[in-house]
Amino acid sequence: MLYLTGSTLFLFSIYPMANSSKKIKEIGEDLLIKRITKNLTLGKDVMAGAGDDCAVIKSNDPQSYMLLKIDSVIEGIHYVKSTPPSAVGYKALSRAISDIAAMGGTPKHAMIGLSLRPNCNVSYVTSLYNGLSKASSPYNISIVGGETTNCSKNGTQSVTISLTGEVRKDLCCFRSKGRSGQSLFVTGKLGKSINGRHLSFTPRIEEAQWLTRNFKIRAMMDLSDGLASDLPRLAKSSNCGYSIDTNKIPRARGASIDEALCDGEDYELLFAISSKDCNKLKASWRKKFPNLTLTRIGKLSPKGTEDPDLEGGWQHF
Repeated sequence: MLYLTGSTLFLFSIYPMANSSKKIKEIGEDLLIKRITKNLTLGKDVMAGAGDDCAVIKSNDPQSYMLLKIDSVIEGIHYVKSTPPSAVGYKALSRAISDIAAMGGTPKHAMIGLSLRPNCNVSYVTSLYNGLSKASSPYNISIVGGETTNCSKNGTQSVTISLTGEVRKDLCCFRSKGRSGQSLFVTGKLGKSINGRHLSFTPRIEEAQWLTRNFKIRAMMDLSDGLASDLPRLAKSSNCGYSIDTNKIPRARGASIDEALCDGEDYELLFAISSKDCNKLKASWRKKFPNLTLTRIGKLSPKGTEDPDLEGGWQHF
């Protein structure tokens, strides 16, 4: 193009135009995130950016990290129009709290972004905030502000949560610290969350903090997209493969193995721990959390070994 300036030509050489023939749904969420974040500049205070449950940042406290999380729930995707607004608010904040739990952290301050139709009833928003308060109060989370915007008369409403947290440096759990041979455990039971549990689950803050304070948890994440999607992510982050017995996966009542693997929105913990600690962990867990199951489903294995080769789970695009 002859009318491009030299500086513009230079910019185009650094940032070539995206291949317009590729659609997001063709490459998927993980590859999209990898592409858009690979050239981002991170400061020296960033311990973990994209790719973990939260961003991890150095704080003014030399003993602690700050955790940052943002998450959205979209009408028609994460809830339906008939979902009670209090349940929408509760779910929106609890999802973000669950990610703080996966890092072994404590949630602190939240900001709420609402995208609303102009004919939305004020009572709807009030009830939604009741749900936010219900989710925040057990953890003393301060809701310190937010943003409201008009999504247009026929638009899609949504709730976006920005949440901070903190965690002691020596207790912070990354996805990337797992090693081959370590045992894999999941809390609770998986599958059939659509029956209502996806709106009323309890984030595993207490359980995660107990685990990190009493055992050396090597890698951990929460199960939001289903074990079939999330386990390969944890293994890949740790430069490992995995081997699990699908018959040992703890299933919610009426759930098939496929549903336990793929339904998603379980918000349970998946973590890796040294195999020598398994017996002590199981005995201590039964005493501390007698009403919540803890199940060893397999182990991390050398990179390139995926047994079985899991497919499915929630796909965002």
